[in-house]
Amino acid sequence: MSSEYTETEKIELEKLKQELALRGVDYVLVPLKGEEASDEFKHMKFTGEHKGEEVLFDALIYTLRLQHASELYEIAEHRAAQRFPDFRRIRFEEDENGNLACLDELEEEIGLFIAEQIMELESRGDVLVREHVYVDECFECGVGLEVGLNRERITEAVIQDFVDDFKSGKLMLDSSSYSFGTEDI
Repeated sequence: MSSEYTETEKIELEKLKQELALRGVDYVLVPLKGEEASDEFKHMKFTGEHKGEEVLFDALIYTLRLQHASELYEIAEHRAAQRFPDFRRIRFEEDENGNLACLDELEEEIGLFIAEQIMELESRGDVLVREHVYVDECFECGVGLEVGLNRERITEAVIQDFVDDFKSGKLMLDSSSYSFGTEDI
């Protein structure tokens, strides 16, 4: 490992290598909590080579359907912020019985507007996504990866195939563009 890596990065890489060897696996999943936990989104770490150096890869891997839904919502929320001078993000809260509390009038109007915008964007096919691997070399520890794959779920088999193909240089990404509808959720 070159001198450009910090001592913390070197320590984290060695700890991960030991954990992988101890478990006899090629990657470890990082546990996700609450809303993040999903079969369409995983956080994992593995080791590999980047620019001739051994590095720790810290990767987020998700389905294209999830990415598509997220992009639709972001665009619709941006439009809502432009339309409503008193815009605020909708925060769902529970009452004392654990039930969702009612939205106030403005939140309800914003929510309906966002839903309409999503339906309009979907019907026109304005948002397209494709398989990708984005590399972040300025990551806090190691190299960050954002991986979008056209799979229904991110399973251990999907992750293992990705890690194997990525590390061997045989990763083939689908260059087709995809759009998903609400019925695909």
